[in-house]
Amino acid sequence: MELLDFARGPALKFALAVFVLGTLWRLAGVLLLPRMRDLSPPREGAPAPIAGALRTIVRRMWPRAEFVQRTLFTTINSYVFHIGLAVVVFGLAPHILFIRNLIGLHWPALPSNLVFGVSVITLAALFAALARRLTHPVTRLLSHSGDYLSWFVTTLPVLTGLLATSHLGARYETLLALHVLSIAAFLIWFPFGKLMHAFLFVFSRGATGMRFSHRGVSV
Repeated sequence: MELLDFARGPALKFALAVFVLGTLWRLAGVLLLPRMRDLSPPREGAPAPIAGALRTIVRRMWPRAEFVQRTLFTTINSYVFHIGLAVVVFGLAPHILFIRNLIGLHWPALPSNLVFGVSVITLAALFAALARRLTHPVTRLLSHSGDYLSWFVTTLPVLTGLLATSHLGARYETLLALHVLSIAAFLIWFPFGKLMHAFLFVFSRGATGMRFSHRGVSV
């Protein structure tokens, strides 16, 4: 119980503070970057900047037709584990209760068996992503320790959550403490690694869309 009390108390509070402050710091760093004013007139028929940004953000949710066949596995697998993580985090009753206690928001929970099944699929998709990264020559060359650490801190909460739910490997209290500590590790690493793309992709794609649409380029 001492480990569980530590995980639920000081460890989680510290992790939440790092997550919030670190995320705000990264977002402020992006928003406060100096910008050069584009003095060139927009191409005739160019959409408004915000329209160009939104179109690019949505359009790049799926690869261009020329690359669909080559990237189909990676694209579908990415959607599987991203959607799966969202279902697990926001669909399980204990998670909703935690969010309610934290910020006051709540909503109906999904059936526990459904979330458990989604968790298994999500875990399999995460391991498939790792296998792809390790075996594909290009991604293996481009990958570094930060990529593998991001994968690890994302996968560990799913794995420990499944173990705790199934009561496998240790006492439930110990497994729950490990699950909470894995979540704390995820929150601490989030602002400083590639997991931050959950927020930053909007800015990068939006900036690209505004600039390209200003020049009349279709993206």
